[in-house]
Amino acid sequence: MKNIYKIPIAKNINTNKIVNVNVPGSKSITNRALLIGAMAKGKSRLNGCLTSDDSMYFLECLKTLGFPVNEYTDGKLGSNIEITGFGGDIPVKNTEIYVGSAGTAARFLVTMLAFSDGEYTVNSSEQMKKRPMQPLIDSLRDAGAIVQCLEEEGHFPLHITGAKVNGKISDTFTVNIDKSSQFLSAILIAAGTLHKPSAINVFGSHGLSYVDLTVEMMREFGIDVKKQISDDNKISYVFSGKDIYKPINYDIEPDMSAAAYFFAIAALLGAKISVAGVKYKMLQGDIEFLKILEKMGAEIDTYESSGDIIVKGAESGKLKGGFTVDMSAFSDQALTLASIAPFADAPITIKGIGHIRFQECDRIKAISKNLAELGIMTDEKDDSIKIYPAIPTSGDIDTFDDHRVAMSFAITGLRTENIRIINPECCKKTFGEYFDVLGNVVKDLCS
Repeated sequence: MKNIYKIPIAKNINTNKIVNVNVPGSKSITNRALLIGAMAKGKSRLNGCLTSDDSMYFLECLKTLGFPVNEYTDGKLGSNIEITGFGGDIPVKNTEIYVGSAGTAARFLVTMLAFSDGEYTVNSSEQMKKRPMQPLIDSLRDAGAIVQCLEEEGHFPLHITGAKVNGKISDTFTVNIDKSSQFLSAILIAAGTLHKPSAINVFGSHGLSYVDLTVEMMREFGIDVKKQISDDNKISYVFSGKDIYKPINYDIEPDMSAAAYFFAIAALLGAKISVAGVKYKMLQGDIEFLKILEKMGAEIDTYESSGDIIVKGAESGKLKGGFTVDMSAFSDQALTLASIAPFADAPITIKGIGHIRFQECDRIKAISKNLAELGIMTDEKDDSIKIYPAIPTSGDIDTFDDHRVAMSFAITGLRTENIRIINPECCKKTFGEYFDVLGNVVKDLCS
């Protein structure tokens, strides 16, 4: 039987007090740094890494593939990791790895293996087997790798024979990103090890904020890739082949996806909340969520000394609605916005999010189903959802074993009696301590 977490109602908010919150390191940056560190030649130190299920699966896979790894905890939400890379070479040439439900690990590691001179089997959780891989598989096959789907075509588990086994790796790649920009990020990072001029041609429509993050991190580790846009708006990325990944000492940003939950809480409750280390200049595209909170009536301020952001909710948490927002570039926050949208003074439409139907669950369906459970009307389309304002009723939140569903709808429960989260343990995927941190924030706000 799955556990249940009853959300504590937040009453008597101290609106004069700033509550400071710590969140783990960014999953997106941690996993990219682990992969790039494994591709550099020498030892990199990665500070403030996320220690969630997703990143731990990634780390265990790298260990299985023969990369030396040392971990150091410092008592915070995360750890420091030293990883030694071999300039694009994978030490173990024939083995099996397990990526769990970690989408980033799945896409990134599969691509690294496909560019290699080894032979590998990659298995996953049942949840990950349902997520789309066909566009990436097609790209890797075109690049010269042999990718066999051992059960259903386009899905895990996979058997991979690296393109370098037969010396047939391409220098021109194509990738469709309609379902995930991670496909492009994966090929970008791996292509940095080819040491020859190469190009990636991009097809499909998807926000590129996480690709921009990838390119910037590659630059910090020593590889400069040029983005080119043709006269007919086709996008490509071009490598000179002269650069190599260099081992560096790298600080992981706090996870903006996690921080956004607490900033949304400030807006909803009319409170003041700051998240340590979250500043305006962040690599992560989810920083754009702050603009939505401003549109809804929140104020954004910063500490003069540190530059850390403070979100101040409007008086009594009175939220403004009546707008449409394209969240294709920061779609993880679609659930967060949906969790507070019922409290707005007019409907809110979230568009550009068709691809989130193919993530840990069909997230648009999860929004409409859970809001219906709470008595909230929605209008669901293939690529969007419109949420109508009303006072939510009590109810049980079906998380669909999706961490972001659990964390987002917990926010709704802070202003609604008797909302319960079914299977809160799914948050271990990225933020296992979330409900402990949430409980402490509520206590601080109400003290």
